Amino acid sequence: LHSLFLGNPGTGKTTVARIVGHVLYEKGVIAEDKLIETSRADLVAGYVGQTAEKTRKVLESALGGILFVDEAYTLASGGQNDFGKEAIDEILKFMEDHRSNIMIIFAGYTNDMEKFLETNPGLRSRIPNKFDFEDYTVDEMVQIGLFTLKKQQYHVNPSSYADLLKNNLSKDNDNSNGRWVRNLNDKIIKKQAVRVALSDSYSEEDLINITDADLDAVRL
Repeated sequence: LHSLFLGNPGTGKTTVARIVGHVLYEKGVIAEDKLIETSRADLVAGYVGQTAEKTRKVLESALGGILFVDEAYTLASGGQNDFGKEAIDEILKFMEDHRSNIMIIFAGYTNDMEKFLETNPGLRSRIPNKFDFEDYTVDEMVQIGLFTLKKQQYHVNPSSYADLLKNNLSKDNDNSNGRWVRNLNDKIIKKQAVRVALSDSYSEEDLINITDADLDAVRL
């Protein structure tokens, strides 16, 4: 079941991993409905011998479920004297010894993950499943943004919001997809909140209405 989730940030890799975990548990493929998220900071220690023990504890915590290693390529980015290699070796051994009782998902940028796989000949052969997460289209990002605001009970003009998002995205696209949309919405909500807070009086409707002026306040 070990897998690679490849793609830019904000494309839903962690969310899909959680959904996969629920489905596999419901189907009886894995013993527990749990997903342990981890990264280099949780696995690599600063002294010889500590990394293997630290990594093993994280791996053992995920037994029966899924271990999601975010930005896994960073384990191999520290050079010859880095302890990341020790973490990789420990993960490889654990994957083999407990292959029927754990699913490990390695996630990260596509190109960086290819380099990660090349650092150890045993990695690629132990990870049979690969899933590519494409960037969202602009229209999909508009849908995500509007859906999120609606979920938070805000009202906004859809066409004005779409115009703002497309404008800002064309000038400030950091390829973080859904995360970029979330940050844009946070800026809009802050502008709306400040405007309402500074007004002499406001109604309940004012608290949930995002005006075109609020949108223009974050336009690049």
